[in-house]
Formats: sequence, structure tokens, C-alpha cells
Amino acid sequence: MGKVTGFLEIDRQVHKYQPASDRIRHFREFTLPMSDKEVEKQAARCMDCGVPYCHGPTGCPIHNQIPDWNDLVYNGDWEGAIRNLHSTNNFPEWTGRICPAPCEEACTLNLEDIPVAIKTVEQAIADKAYEMGHIRPYPADHKTGKKVAVIGSGPSGMAAAQQLARAGHEVHVYERESKPGGLMRYGIPDFKIEKHHIDRRAEQMTGEGVTFHCGVNVGVDLTVADLKATHDAVLYCGGSEKPRPAGIPGAEFKGVFDAMPYLVQQNRRVGGEGGSQPVAWPSEPISASGKHVVVVGGGDTASDCIGTAFRQGAVRVTQMDIRPQPPEKEDKLAVWPYWATKMRTSSSQAEGVQREFQVATLEFLCDEDGNLTGVKCCEVDEKRRPIAGTDFVVRADLAFIAIGFAGPLETGVLGELGEGLKTVVDSRRSTNVVANDDDYRTSVDGLWAAGDVRRGQSLVVWAIREGRQAAAEIDRALMGATLLPR
Repeated sequence: MGKVTGFLEIDRQVHKYQPASDRIRHFREFTLPMSDKEVEKQAARCMDCGVPYCHGPTGCPIHNQIPDWNDLVYNGDWEGAIRNLHSTNNFPEWTGRICPAPCEEACTLNLEDIPVAIKTVEQAIADKAYEMGHIRPYPADHKTGKKVAVIGSGPSGMAAAQQLARAGHEVHVYERESKPGGLMRYGIPDFKIEKHHIDRRAEQMTGEGVTFHCGVNVGVDLTVADLKATHDAVLYCGGSEKPRPAGIPGAEFKGVFDAMPYLVQQNRRVGGEGGSQPVAWPSEPISASGKHVVVVGGGDTASDCIGTAFRQGAVRVTQMDIRPQPPEKEDKLAVWPYWATKMRTSSSQAEGVQREFQVATLEFLCDEDGNLTGVKCCEVDEKRRPIAGTDFVVRADLAFIAIGFAGPLETGVLGELGEGLKTVVDSRRSTNVVANDDDYRTSVDGLWAAGDVRRGQSLVVWAIREGRQAAAEIDRALMGATLLPR
């Protein structure tokens, strides 16, 4: 814990943002850093709550020891804090920026709507560790002689690769794109996380013996069979990037796109990468400059499209959410310490989007040349059934469908292994690779799977957890026992 009476004496404070009028003019991060003393005061608010739900199963999926490192920060021991944080989380500078912080929802002080600023403190610890030189390569003292291939370099693949390399294995990471990071690099905009944070970790991992093979699409350029023949174990961390089909008439019109191709294209542009995208996505430039934009969907990907469109110069952005508008405040005694359904406004939404709740998107409209001109919508009841007489049309020159993902792409690994790799359709209609979370083995001998490819689209923090646990199980399978934490 922090200061015994800290939660009584100190008000909650988190990072402030640049004004929306300023931040929409660039794609950089826009949080304003707090001083070390301010962060230490926030860490001091961590209370002796008896049962710290923040790092239990309802709070942090990777079980960050939040009270411990809050106490270390409060006492000025930043080196001890990053050492403690790294014991459960390989990449706290990532989660400190893009995790929605279920730990804060589970904080005991959230019963009074003033949770400890856990996410702010976590990011500050990681950033301070880089500043002080505490994040550097930690190569294994002894090599095992075992060789492991990791397919995919998203958070799960990167976490697994680092853990396996530190256990002494020779690790090779195969990434379809030209740089490591997966959809965290190419799917999440730079204004949420600048990509040098990924580059620094890749450099650290290279120093620990991890070899990255970028521009290699496993299942197309290199077969899984070849990897299995030349490695002692193969871990599949391919992510979940197949767009969920919306079934909206007119989706083929010019100006209608799935969200991810749009975000990937802009991230490539910001990163100075040229060339065509290596999957079957639109290659023509997509820009919201001077256009009326409609975003269908209410999640994080939809918010990323909104923020990107504003930065490209959209005239107006409207968001269509089929769900009813949630209450401003949840019933704490009914839902705490679990994630609550309540009215939340992302930083991108706060930049000026028009939000429409309990609205169904009926069809896209076009002119005689097939160019998008509008989106026909209607209000729906509690069971999402259209309400007669409530139809309306929203002007749109550009529309993005952001309603989630339906599993890994059917090309690549899935295309090569076919029915030999067992898959299952979950409750969200996502087709995921079957592998339990006890040993992460798939139906293919010598192949493990972790991250979104196994559990469906989820949070970065869940991907890191799965990568770490899969690494421990692979190490156990190769060596008979493991010292890697789960």
C-alpha cells in the first residue's frame, strides 16, 4: 500500500490531455506527463483494502502486484517498482497507454468513483525506467540448445518470445508485416501509442537473442511444416483480424470500408511505410479529408476510426451504435468489482463526434456512379428490432464498419493446415483455434496457440498473459520443468 491516510488526504489525478483543437492536428500521443512527485502522490492513495481486487481475477488479467509497486513509487524506489512490474508484465509502457484499466474498475476506492490512478502510475513507472536506464537486454546465462518459432509478433507473440529467450531457448519470430508489433503497431493509431515504444522492446529482445523475420507470411511464404521440421516447438500467435461480416446492403459501394484496412493504411502512412498491404485489403488511399464520415460500431476500433478521421480533416463524424445509451453511473453494489456498463467517452469521441445510440444501420446509399452518399438508419427497441416510422438518412461520403472481428484470417496458417487444426465458434460468432489454457496445445502435434487467435479479440493485457503462459508450457514441454511464471 502507499501512505496510510493517502486516500483521505489526496485527490485523484490522472494525465491531462492537449486540447482537442490542438491534438487533432497531429498523430502523436497527446497526454501531458505528470511530474515524479505528482505520480508519487497518486501512488500514495493506494489503501490497505484487505483484499486487493485490482490484481485479482476481476481486475488485472496478468495479476500485476499493484499495491506493491504503488508502495515502491510512493517511497521513491522507481527501480524496485519496474522490477516488480516486470515480474508480471513484459511491456508496461504498452498497457499503461492502451489498456482500459479494469484494475481501476476493481479498485476499492472506485466504490466512491475515485479509484487509484493505476494506469497513470504504471505508465510513469515504465517511462521512468527507460529514463533511468533500467530497461536493457537481459540475455539468458545458459542456452538450452532448443529452438522455438513464434508466428506473429503482436503482444502475445512478443511476450512469449521474450520469456522463452530468457529461459535460454533460441527464439525466431516470424511476422507477416515489415515491422514487429502486429495489429498493435498497424491497427492502433499513433495518437494512442507511438510506435517507438514497440521498436525499443524489439531492440531489447534482439539483444536477448530473439531473431525477428519480418515480411514472412507463414503458410504462404514459409510453411508450418518447414517450421516444425526445423524447430523444437512452434507457437501460433496470429491474432484475430478477420472483419466480422455486417450484412448491410450496399457495403460494396465506393466509400464503404471495414475499419482495419483504414487504420492499417494510416499507420503505415504515419510510419513512413510504402507499398501495398500484404493481405486482401483496399490498396487505394482512404482519406476523410473534407468528408462527412459515418462509423458503424461502438467499440475501441470505432473510436480509433473517429480519431483518425478527425486528424485527416473530416467535416463531420457520426457514430452509429445499436446498443442503448448506457447510464451515466453504474449501480456499484450490483457490479463492483467487475467491469461496469456505463456511459464512457473516449478521447476520440470527445473530439466532436455525433453519437447515435439504439440505432440500426439498414443500408448504404449511393449515386448513379456507385459512390456512397448516405447511410439509412432507424431506431430499434430493447431487442434490437426496427421501430416502424423511425427511418432517417445520415449524409456520408465515407463509412467504416467497426463491429469486431471474427477470428484469424483464413489464409496463412489456417489455409495450410485446414481441418487438421481444430477450430471452434465462440459465443461472439468468432472462429478461434482450439487450445485450452492449461497447456495451450492445439490439435496439431508440436503447435501451440495463444492470444486472440485462441481466445478471440480481446485486450492487449490478455494477449500478454496468454503469451507468458504459453511460453511457460512450451518450456515445460521441452525441458520437463519450467521456472517461467504463469
